[in-house]
Amino acid sequence: MAKTFVIGDIHGALKALQQVLERAAVSTNDTLIFLGDYVDGWSESPAVLDLFIAISHTHNCIFLRGNHDELALHWLQNNHDNPMWYDHGGESTVKAYQNVSEATKQKHIAFLLSIKNYHLDEKNRLFIHAGFTNLKGVTHEHFPRLIYWDRTLWEMALSLDNTISKDSIFYPKRLKLYHEIYIGHTPVTQINQTIPINKANIWNIDTGAAFKGPLTILDIDSKEFWQSDPVYLLYPNEMGRN
Repeated sequence: MAKTFVIGDIHGALKALQQVLERAAVSTNDTLIFLGDYVDGWSESPAVLDLFIAISHTHNCIFLRGNHDELALHWLQNNHDNPMWYDHGGESTVKAYQNVSEATKQKHIAFLLSIKNYHLDEKNRLFIHAGFTNLKGVTHEHFPRLIYWDRTLWEMALSLDNTISKDSIFYPKRLKLYHEIYIGHTPVTQINQTIPINKANIWNIDTGAAFKGPLTILDIDSKEFWQSDPVYLLYPNEMGRN
């Protein structure tokens, strides 16, 4: 039976990505939903995009845009100098592209331009990198870039009083719009966790692969998940985004 998997923030960790795809025994019949932030952090960002382009021809893949993907795209397109990006993972991306051909760069630009801001499936499950602010949902978001930058959705879920019922006027309207919401962007290592965390109807799949945590892949129906080794152990001579 075909499965649907969601994968957290990768940040250039090709080895971790290969591990989770193997450990979850992903087949060509399965659907893979990637939540964004494919680049910036570990040294194999170009190779991650190469793998994505390859498996897009063999698997049913849905690629969502993360804030780091947008930042890297801007640099690839016009060599945009962004010191803040450089200090938060961009340096590794710049170095990794030193030995990448112009033709491959153009393929990566085309790929990064093609990815989606969000995915909503037939069961009203929303997949998005970061969050949204509009009380009518992602299709009404006045500032689309918030879809891959916002942290308030997750912060709200973390602070939600569990005694407030869903039919209460005080229950957050954003959480009533979708059956489930799958996000990355804000690593659960910030709350001292390294596994997917469920708060209200939100599942945070960013388990800190950019830092000291593992990369995670989760079966959205069974909620079974598989993880890579802690990513820093796969790249012992690198610092990631620490």
